[in-house]
Amino acid sequence: MKKLPHTDPREMVETAFLASTTAMLFLVNYYFPLGPLLRMLFPLPTALAYLRWNSRAAWMAMVVTSLLLAILMGPTRSIQYIVPHGLVGVTLGYLWKRDFPWSGSLSIATIIGSVGTAFQFVFLSVLLGENVWTYSIVQISAFLNWLMQLFGSLEQPDFAMIQAFAIGSILISNLAYQLLVHLVAWIVLDRIGNPIPHPPKWLESLLA
Repeated sequence: MKKLPHTDPREMVETAFLASTTAMLFLVNYYFPLGPLLRMLFPLPTALAYLRWNSRAAWMAMVVTSLLLAILMGPTRSIQYIVPHGLVGVTLGYLWKRDFPWSGSLSIATIIGSVGTAFQFVFLSVLLGENVWTYSIVQISAFLNWLMQLFGSLEQPDFAMIQAFAIGSILISNLAYQLLVHLVAWIVLDRIGNPIPHPPKWLESLLA
C-alpha cells in the first residue's frame, strides 16, 4: 500500500486560515466595496502560503478559498476569485520564492490579470446574455468623443483607436493594481518574516 506524503499539521492549519482570510476579504469587499483597499489583498494570502510552505499549500489555499466562496456566495463569485486573483496569488508566490525581480513578477502578474479581465468580460457576457465588451466599447467611444471635442477636434475616433484605447486601459489598470499588490506585499510580508524581493532602487528611493 502506497504511503501518503507526510504533511506538517501547521501547514494544514495555516493553509485553512489563509484560505478563510481570503474568502472573508472577498465577502466583505462584495457587500462593502472599498475600492482597491481590500482588492489589493486578494492574492496575498495564497502567495503567503507558497512563501511559507510550498506550491501544494498555495494551490490548496486557492481551492479551499474557491470552495468557501462557492458555498457563501455561489459558484459565480468563486470563479471570479480564481480568475484572476487565485492564479495571480499562486504565480506571485512562485516568483517571489525564487527572488524574481519586480520587473519580471509585475509583467507576468499584469499579463495574467489582463487575461483574467478578458475572461471576466466573456464570463459576464455568458451569464447576462449580452455582450459586455460591446457595452464597454460604446462607453469608451463616448468618452473619446468628449475628450476630442474638449481639445477642439470634431473628428470621430475610428474603431481601431477605440479598441486600442480599451486594451491599453486594461493593461494600465492591471499594471497599477499589481504594483499596489507588490507594494503592500513588500511592506507587510517583510514584517511577518516572509520578505519578497526589494523593489527597484528608484522606486525604493521614492518610498523612502
